[in-house]
Amino acid sequence: MTETKAVIEIGSTGIRLLVVELTQSSSATPQWHTVDKSELPIPLGRDVFTTGIVSRDTLLSCLHIIYRFQEQLKAWYIEPENIAVIATSALRLARNRDAVLDRIMVKTGFRVKVIDGIEQNRLMYLGVWDSFADNRDIIENHNAIILEVGGGATDIMLMAQGKIAGVHTLKLGTIIIEQHLKSMASARDTYRFLEDYIRVMRSSMDQELNFSNITQFVAVGQDAQIIAKNCGVHIGSKLWRISREQFSAFTDEVQSYSAEECVLKFKISYNEAQTFAISLMTYKFFLQFTQADYILVPNTNTREGLILSVIQQPNQELQENFLSQIAASAWNLARRYKTDEQHADSVRIIALKLFDGLKDELGLAPEGRIILEVAAILHDIGVFIGVDDHHLHSSYIINHSDIFGLSRDQLDMISQISYGHRGKTSSRDLPHFAKQDRETRMTILKLTALLRIADALDRGHGKKIQDFTIQFHSDTLIIRCAGTHSLALEQRALEEKSNLFEAVFGYKVILS
Repeated sequence: MTETKAVIEIGSTGIRLLVVELTQSSSATPQWHTVDKSELPIPLGRDVFTTGIVSRDTLLSCLHIIYRFQEQLKAWYIEPENIAVIATSALRLARNRDAVLDRIMVKTGFRVKVIDGIEQNRLMYLGVWDSFADNRDIIENHNAIILEVGGGATDIMLMAQGKIAGVHTLKLGTIIIEQHLKSMASARDTYRFLEDYIRVMRSSMDQELNFSNITQFVAVGQDAQIIAKNCGVHIGSKLWRISREQFSAFTDEVQSYSAEECVLKFKISYNEAQTFAISLMTYKFFLQFTQADYILVPNTNTREGLILSVIQQPNQELQENFLSQIAASAWNLARRYKTDEQHADSVRIIALKLFDGLKDELGLAPEGRIILEVAAILHDIGVFIGVDDHHLHSSYIINHSDIFGLSRDQLDMISQISYGHRGKTSSRDLPHFAKQDRETRMTILKLTALLRIADALDRGHGKKIQDFTIQFHSDTLIIRCAGTHSLALEQRALEEKSNLFEAVFGYKVILS
């Protein structure tokens, strides 16, 4: 059985189309291969990063390109639900974004999904993970940085021995850097500014993973692939390697090329040629702070990451790996704010056991489990600022942090759950709670109720309760704990915090 899917990506320098054919065999995960792809340049990023809006001319060009891609897709007879249209940083930051999205929808019928930096990191990870299929030990057994320099932003993932140590989206893209070139006396001044900026950012990221301990450097993106094709060697079906010396020499040589020369030498559009040298220099400045002996360039992109996110959902191993990376990212954030890890882990274990034991009562989607797990890990993160009102501080920190693999909407849910964990406060108190849809409100309330009970069962921060069973008797939920230790403190805490569970589920909670 075969199925054809397509992705259109509206980027800062061009609009790109990818068409793939999926072949479903007896295995759980379909196999896929590219059957068509196209790319046409557009100065979207140049508009937005210069004036803040998408100009009329650029909007018309954008519509014209999408029309062309629509005609191209007709030859593949792809059902509309199998065509995804996404946009990245340029459209995300445009002040007239809503008007542009509306025009695209009215004129083409496509509803564009504008992906945020966190989502782009997730798609980048999926693409990179797939590219390293034959070389997993490179990522799993070393400290690594995965870097993509785009037109409007630079996405960074730090990995410590295969686990996510930090994710960042810097408002530092090639088009933005190019604007600095115009305001500074010379290119040397601009590059000095860029190097200093990266040095400052590096010092803040050292708290997550010291750059001097990074031995693997992964450069993602079209510009990196161009240099790989010119001086790299294949070490896998979708992976190149370039020595540090070759990369630096090539980058330095490109600095002397004009945009016209880059167009001729590398067969790229003029828009891309204008920022090609800047992109390579940005990679080089990050590289100089690491101990990597070579650059690894995967043959992947955001579009492939989106395809992989769809077709690999049934893959249990990939899903477990992905969820573990989300948890690792949450733990890394918790450590930055000196969270009591023993208590957080105890609450996490209890909360997940409650979730699994009450699955039929909850009626939640599977993603509710990872949302609860992250909320349990981070519920006390605000104590770093102050014990009094730490629920407020926890909510604020979570809402203003990046956690790998979670969208802004999911982070907002986690911040609300953490806000309501104490028992005296509720997510209902937050101004935007009532504006959310019913399903989201109920998910927040149900998971908050579980988190409150889990927190109550570790009131003494001593991990006394680990082994317990759940039983229903009439209108009562009985939590029976193994062991002979006193539960007086936990029983009192449960009396204070079980009110939300009783209100949402209708069961009185008893600890015995």
